[in-house]
Amino acid sequence: MASVPESEASESPPEEVEGVIVGDVRRLPGRRTTGEMVATQAAVVGGSFVAGAVAAAVVARRRRTGAGRRPGRRRRQQVAATRSFLVDVHMLGR
Repeated sequence: MASVPESEASESPPEEVEGVIVGDVRRLPGRRTTGEMVATQAAVVGGSFVAGAVAAAVVARRRRTGAGRRPGRRRRQQVAATRSFLVDVHMLGR
């Protein structure tokens, strides 16, 4: 720790600090019991499972009904020939 020479310390005026007294101090939350933590984890797992099941049902329904597809928007191309190199090359018939 570096010490300040007395000549420098006596030249600077004392520092004034303004502070506010806090009357209402909030306490930190207490430790949670094991039962509370298990209940929270179970709620998260259950909610995640339900969200995943809903997402799977929506995707399956969209595939089954073809929702979101416009008829005639995409024409199927006839593949006339195909060659495989490092990349598949398809010749489309018109």
